[in-house]
Amino acid sequence: MKSFKQTYYGWWIVGAGGIVQWYTSAVFWRGFQAFVPHILGTFGWSSGATGGAISLQRSESGMISPFVGALLDKYGPRKVMAFGVFVTGCGFIYMSQMQTLWQFYVAIGLLTLGMSFGTFIVFVVTVANWFFRKRARALATLMSFSAIGGLTLPILVASIETFGWREMLMAIGIGFWIVGFPATLVMRRRPEDHGLLPDGAVTGDEESNTGKSSHVTVFREHAITMRQAIKLRFFWQLAIVTSLGQLVSSTNLFHFSALLEYGMTTALAATAAGAVAIGDLSGRAGVAVLGDRFDKRKLLTIAMIMQTVGVAGLAGINATIIGVNLGLWPLPLFVVFFGLGFGSSIPLRLSILGDYFGRKSYGSIVGLTSSVNAIFGAAGPVLVGFIHDINGSYRLGFTTLAVMLIISIPLALGLEPAGRVAAKARQITRRSYGERTSVRSSN
Repeated sequence: MKSFKQTYYGWWIVGAGGIVQWYTSAVFWRGFQAFVPHILGTFGWSSGATGGAISLQRSESGMISPFVGALLDKYGPRKVMAFGVFVTGCGFIYMSQMQTLWQFYVAIGLLTLGMSFGTFIVFVVTVANWFFRKRARALATLMSFSAIGGLTLPILVASIETFGWREMLMAIGIGFWIVGFPATLVMRRRPEDHGLLPDGAVTGDEESNTGKSSHVTVFREHAITMRQAIKLRFFWQLAIVTSLGQLVSSTNLFHFSALLEYGMTTALAATAAGAVAIGDLSGRAGVAVLGDRFDKRKLLTIAMIMQTVGVAGLAGINATIIGVNLGLWPLPLFVVFFGLGFGSSIPLRLSILGDYFGRKSYGSIVGLTSSVNAIFGAAGPVLVGFIHDINGSYRLGFTTLAVMLIISIPLALGLEPAGRVAAKARQITRRSYGERTSVRSSN
């Protein structure tokens, strides 16, 4: 496995996963909002019905995520990802031929199944297994590719208007196979399987063979199991903080439509919605630089504050308050702070889970956290969509989300340090062992 040791292979995994993350973001996570006005215009469905489909996607993804994480911990990423890439491509192609609402829901279900097995969790777990001290940097770099995908939104909007939304969905499905299948060949489970240590360190024997000091790099990380994690207050507190962020970020489906409703031209709305990716990318890149140097809990608190300001800015565009029209002044708040807050929160959440719980059950724990996030994420599009159907405006829905997101700020600030959480996990283990011993003795 000499080739693995020339350039640390973990960065190749980051690159391959990042390319798939970019494509997925460009065509679905951030790009699908470009299809919504055309699909609604073609079939006349309500915003609530469309939002309900995306909510279904979020909830199904949450239910699937724990199984994906467990399969990754047990079997590794290659086979899991190959299945997901195939199903995702089929989902886009099927959607390009849909004629009824129930077919739209089936297509969303296929995309949910495919992306759950073929994208986000696969890359996060694999990258986290290959990095320890540089974990925040590696995860932030991986997640930065997703933000770059948002920059292509104006191109996607123009392509849909030129070629048609059905034709673009067909091309996207085929493109997913072209991008995804080669990336599966790059995935490897753990560096130890190839004679390496995380972050590109080498073993003591290899150092001796090269004539260098026989110093052995020691990695001390917490190894908290899923069973221990779910008994810890920290786990649920972090899950709620990130879930509130997911509640807001999942409504990006309606950002483009909301900006059009606020009186913007199609070109300006597409540019503004796409420009969020600049702040998003900056947030992720910032974590790559700062995440391993500063307290991640404080950085996460700052991220939630910025995201709150951002969604409030979206609600305030061209709003009239006390007889004063705010015009476009809140637009920069939305573009800059929503992207910064959301972008930085993703790698922070993932690296915090790795720092606190270790690599042993990381896939399962990330999967469970994603399930909790998905419950909130599923509620976001439904809430905003139905408020729009009742009230006739997206503004009230986004205002409501801004108020709800404020709760996340003190919760993030109050997260316990890793050492204390590890000590509580050990107490849980000793208590459980003592209880089992008592039962055996009594029998």
